[in-house]
Amino acid sequence: MESVLRERRLPALALIAASALVPGAVLHFFGSEEVYPPSWVHFSLIAVAATIAACAAFALTLAGARKGDGRTVLLGTAFTAMTAMLAVHGLATPGVLVGDNGVVSLAGAAVLPLGGAVLALSTLSALRRPRSVKPLLILDAVLLVAILALGIVALGFPSLVPHVPEPGSPAAIALLVLGVVFFGALGFRAARTFLLTRRRADLLVVVGVTWLALALFPELLDELDEIGFWFGHMLELTGIALIAAPVVLDLRRSSQSRPLVGDLRAVELVTAEEAFLGPRVRSLMVRLAEKDAYTEGHTRRVALRAALMGEVMGLSAGRLRALATGGLLHDMGKLSVPDTILQKPGPLDDSEFGVIRRHPEWGSKLIAELGGFPEPVRRLVTDHHERLDGRGYPHGRREDELDLETRILTVCDVYDALITTRVYREAWPVGRALALLRDEIGGGFDPKCVEMLEKLLAGEQRWPDVPSHLAA
Repeated sequence: MESVLRERRLPALALIAASALVPGAVLHFFGSEEVYPPSWVHFSLIAVAATIAACAAFALTLAGARKGDGRTVLLGTAFTAMTAMLAVHGLATPGVLVGDNGVVSLAGAAVLPLGGAVLALSTLSALRRPRSVKPLLILDAVLLVAILALGIVALGFPSLVPHVPEPGSPAAIALLVLGVVFFGALGFRAARTFLLTRRRADLLVVVGVTWLALALFPELLDELDEIGFWFGHMLELTGIALIAAPVVLDLRRSSQSRPLVGDLRAVELVTAEEAFLGPRVRSLMVRLAEKDAYTEGHTRRVALRAALMGEVMGLSAGRLRALATGGLLHDMGKLSVPDTILQKPGPLDDSEFGVIRRHPEWGSKLIAELGGFPEPVRRLVTDHHERLDGRGYPHGRREDELDLETRILTVCDVYDALITTRVYREAWPVGRALALLRDEIGGGFDPKCVEMLEKLLAGEQRWPDVPSHLAA
């Protein structure tokens, strides 16, 4: 499955669609069917499972606090609130520990909207920082105390809480709409993160959010004696597990969990290529560094600038991933160039330059043989020395054959080559390099890409946190 996800996003998107359509079909066709399970079944399945999950979620919160990871603490707080509220819902099952009560309705209806609201706080960057851990722990404690108080009322004074909201009532529908908004926003961010990383763990988060959103419908619209109500509980618990598992894995790798936060930047794919682009990209970069340290550093700087430019220019997540990958791999064909030519301390003669001109084709052939790289990446490797006027190489493609990603990469490639010291010449000043790019607008380079590069260099868009030697 992993190789399929790397090569194409369509199977993954189909899986996401199926994760919504299949449970949705079950709810639509069978949700209203009546069932009459004994009260202890609801009590044992929900109360016990949710209590165990709440303890695990609280442990996740504490683990995030020890690492100073505000993201994990925030997610752990949401999971703790949802599972603890679900445990109260199970404990208040009429006919087991208590008789008829309203807590079972109130707690069951509040589980998902409450969790969605806490998860939605991840949009606030201030709450994801290490210094925000203490306030988040206070929020976690307040929620737990409030839920514990509700549980005490359920067991000690069950008649105090009215049966609200009634399934399908205006209040229930209002909660449903609110929850759909929260989980819709979370799902969008999780899907964007997956399209950037193509990691199976991030795909699980998208499916988990989808199931939590679907669980809202039976939990707020169906009666206790309908199949949909029970199926909704299953979606709740499974959805929480699917979201929490990747968080735990990221924490074990000493990395921050990103899917629900949605703040992963395209340049981070470049700075952490093994985590986000896979071990093959990392292996190729190691080989390139062993071959020629300058070329390896050059490809990283080019990929960083290209990824940042693409992000600012509004490329989609999938196109940004291809641009970051193609930026890192665009000079891999130089692995086949003899060292005597690649590191020659003087000008190349015609035959030597002819060898150099073959590196785009050699690079494209290499990644094709390795397999698993999509066509946009291979195109970037092949075309990064093409020009708008058709005078580039290796195929002399013209403007209408070169996509925006290739134009971005070409500008960043030439700029970095000019401003860095080579074995055969000193680095050019930035002003002189930009002047050359401007002079070649329309012939060699796209005007929008040159303009965007100048804006970035002028500080109109700040560089994200990347190693200073790479952002030079």
